[in-house]
Amino acid sequence: MKIDQTSIALIKHLRDGRRSFRRIAEAVGVSENTVRSRVAGLEREGLLEISGLVDPEGIPGHRLVLIGVKLGTMELVKKGEEFSRLRGVVSVSVVTGRYDLFLQVLLHDQFGLLEFYTQEVSRIQEVQSVETFVVYKGYNIRVPYVL
Repeated sequence: MKIDQTSIALIKHLRDGRRSFRRIAEAVGVSENTVRSRVAGLEREGLLEISGLVDPEGIPGHRLVLIGVKLGTMELVKKGEEFSRLRGVVSVSVVTGRYDLFLQVLLHDQFGLLEFYTQEVSRIQEVQSVETFVVYKGYNIRVPYVL
């Protein structure tokens, strides 16, 4: 399927993932209303967030970069929340190792890496250093859900 500008606009506005509650109910062996009620409760409690995964390679003019961020503060969760509100940021993770945060950022022809750093990251205090990793090819691996 060829992705056009309308599809790109829909993808950008899509916040929730989709899966039929009926199909889930059949697989789990409960009623559709039970699934609907449980999912709503989990979302309300902040335990579940349904989202969609987009393959950036399929969106013309876009690219995904990963950015390691070293901070000058130990308020990692607070800083992670600040970064999560920046334009282009898809996800933020608080991590161990050389960096304190890892960002996934979706860039496009009119908003590139330079704009991300000069217009967005420059507004955040306590950033000591960053390292950028351009994603050439990504692979989403489906792993069975085990509780």
